[in-house]
Amino acid sequence: MRMPATDMISALLADVDGTLVTKEKVLTKRAIEAVRRLHEIGIAFFITSGRPPRGMRMLIEPLGLKAPMAAFNGGMMVNPDLSVVDERPLPDNIVPDVINLILAHGLDVWLYRGTYWYIRSAKAPHVDREAATVQFSPTVTPTFDGLLSRIVKIVGVSDDLDSVARCEAAAQAQLGAHVSAARSQPYYLDVTHPMANKGAVIERLSKFLNVPLESIATIGDQPNDVLMFKPSGLSIAMGNASPEVQRQANYVTTSYEDEGFANAVERFVIPRAALRGNQSRQDRKG
Repeated sequence: MRMPATDMISALLADVDGTLVTKEKVLTKRAIEAVRRLHEIGIAFFITSGRPPRGMRMLIEPLGLKAPMAAFNGGMMVNPDLSVVDERPLPDNIVPDVINLILAHGLDVWLYRGTYWYIRSAKAPHVDREAATVQFSPTVTPTFDGLLSRIVKIVGVSDDLDSVARCEAAAQAQLGAHVSAARSQPYYLDVTHPMANKGAVIERLSKFLNVPLESIATIGDQPNDVLMFKPSGLSIAMGNASPEVQRQANYVTTSYEDEGFANAVERFVIPRAALRGNQSRQDRKG
């Protein structure tokens, strides 16, 4: 227990990598069953991720997803058939500044434009792992010339984790009014439209469902997930999250290698649906 949490939950908003799936990007049977139970008892389930839309499609059928999904941390909202609900690209005039700042910190740069992923080298760090995760390959281009409009996400990538953290701080300080910059993994810095972040995603979800923010639960593992923790009524950090992230959640579950998502749903979320049902019955009696 970190701080008080609301007693009645209507929806759960979940991060994907490091949270919903295992380290090997697998949806476990218990995770699938946990989401099925949420559907069964009337708790709406939504996912948000830094992944592109095509990188979320493998989750749709096993989880029975019917509602829009927030790709690119909210930079693009898509239906389960991947049709676009809306798109929030970075301001075109800011894109070169973001790229130059990332390169100045020694990070590699990836660009996401529409459904395409552009990189400068197929041998760059984490390209192979990311391609396996999202289940499609990037387009390799020696230069980003001609590709700097309608950019939905820019990623800075490096295994020098201190450099990634410094780049995050610099992006927030120098470009904070024009972008949202936060690490989605220790080695990834995601830069998106200022209203394309997980804090904005939960606010849009609240309006979509016509429910207060206090009735939405959130679960995640990275610093960019804290943005959705803060306004939610119940926030859960994964056991594999950093101490910094864990301190900012109501509860901490087990890690993604120990059924952390399913444990969180069973222990913290579902009981609050039961509390809601009990309250409704009491209201009817009254």
